[in-house]
Amino acid sequence: MNDNCIFCKIAAGQIPSATVYEDDDFRAILDIAPAHKGHTIILPKKHADNIFSLDDEVAAKVFPVAKKVAQAVKDTLGCDGVNILQNNGTAAGQSVFHLHVHVVPRYEGDGILPVWPQGSYEDGEAAALAARIRANID
Repeated sequence: MNDNCIFCKIAAGQIPSATVYEDDDFRAILDIAPAHKGHTIILPKKHADNIFSLDDEVAAKVFPVAKKVAQAVKDTLGCDGVNILQNNGTAAGQSVFHLHVHVVPRYEGDGILPVWPQGSYEDGEAAALAARIRANID
């Protein structure tokens, strides 16, 4: 636990939250500034600033929890879908530097994020970039 991290304090139960799920490794809470009501944040109890410092054991457990929470949100709210989002770094929209996963209920035509313009690659550019990325995967 990082004593200066608000999400560590929430995950440890030191700060009250509207908890929707908890196990030994995670606490899932309703976001206090939701994109839609039911917007949930999954917090690992073990601190990691972002995905780059996340322990592999915790990483292996987070998506099953996200699936469970997403299904409960969808069943409860009857939403049309959900976004499962995880931001890393300020440029990607991360504002609290404790890894967390958003489960955002979505409704047809709601107009909320994430929406980005679609780009494209020149001939051969995607293959070359894929090769460069592959070279950096351990």
